[in-house]
Amino acid sequence: MTAAPAVAAFPRLIEERAWFDRSAAEVAPELLGMSLVHDTPAGRIVGRIVEVEAYLGPEDLAAHSARGRTPRNAVMFGPPGHLYVYFVYGMHHCANVVCGPGTKPEAVLLRAAQIREGAALARLSRSGVPATRLAAGPGNLAAAFGIDRTLNGADLTRGPLRLAAHEPSAAGTAAAIVRTPRIGVDYAGSWSTRPLRFLIADDAHRSRP
Repeated sequence: MTAAPAVAAFPRLIEERAWFDRSAAEVAPELLGMSLVHDTPAGRIVGRIVEVEAYLGPEDLAAHSARGRTPRNAVMFGPPGHLYVYFVYGMHHCANVVCGPGTKPEAVLLRAAQIREGAALARLSRSGVPATRLAAGPGNLAAAFGIDRTLNGADLTRGPLRLAAHEPSAAGTAAAIVRTPRIGVDYAGSWSTRPLRFLIADDAHRSRP
């Protein structure tokens, strides 16, 4: 198979670690409308991010870092701008963008994306679903993009996974962004009701509530 062109062909790649070195609550809404780009050995998969959740560090009872540093979540305690991948329910991988500020272990969970390139590759693990469901939900997103624990700790400023803000669009403006409580964190007390899930309004590719 012909190799994918260099990821640098995308304008406005997020290459500065300082961009990630902020609270997840700031980074999360800015990820909406950006492209997640994965240059796999088989080819490139690109998707426009439409839904994310912010996790705000040890005080956030829904965040993995609330339990302290462990072998599983160690990437969250490292430099921002890396990928934190964990395995859940014995069947799904979930991909998170590690944020800051500084050494504060915050992260943004990537919940849904619209696949725009490499749909045939995405369907190798997501066959038989409509296009709108290819990467709808965090486990489905990871499967569609070929993300598993081998990519835990991947540097998002260097690849093979990158973020590209190359499609300025009204869909990425604050007016089009909806905030809701996060999904599946009822155990987190008052943190379960905080509006830390961000999604592009009325986008058909977001996860089901």
